[in-house]
Amino acid sequence: MIDEKVEKDALERLVKIEGQIKGIERMIRKRRYCIDVITQIASAEAALHKVSELVLKNHLETCVALAFRSNDKKERKTKVDELMKVYGRLSIK
Repeated sequence: MIDEKVEKDALERLVKIEGQIKGIERMIRKRRYCIDVITQIASAEAALHKVSELVLKNHLETCVALAFRSNDKKERKTKVDELMKVYGRLSIK
């Protein structure tokens, strides 16, 4: 479950990212210089990655920590498997 502070921070960041995306759309419509567009896309991607990091950190501190404090081996394995799957997705670029 996402913590209130993480939720607030993530949502604020997403609103800014939404503005970045709209800016990129305008740049493309105005046929701006390709490298400038790519630079803005990279900036938006980095901002999204930061949101992902915030949510992942929250997950580790809450859901994963709770599973590892429990005596439920199946739940711990499930959390490790989830993390490995996410790691695989984040690592492939």
